[in-house]
Amino acid sequence: MCRNIKTLFNFDPPVTDDEIQAAALQFVRKLSGFNTPSKANEAVFHQAVRDVTEVARTMLGSLVTNAEPRSREVEIERARARNLKRFGGTTK
Repeated sequence: MCRNIKTLFNFDPPVTDDEIQAAALQFVRKLSGFNTPSKANEAVFHQAVRDVTEVARTMLGSLVTNAEPRSREVEIERARARNLKRFGGTTK
């Protein structure tokens, strides 16, 4: 039902609003157990996604670090190497 929620802090280029919203959606799906909510729960589900998105955006904007920003390309390659080691074969 849910993909892994990825780290969004300290990347170059910075995280986008779409990435924050996607992570919030995955979080609310995981908490609720709904991939798609019923009509009875639809409004509260979407409000939760909006609320989590806003809180996450505020948090990410407030965090500080002395570490150099991480490269998205380097992190993608590291994930591929981990997957190759874990599952073997080829990865896309």
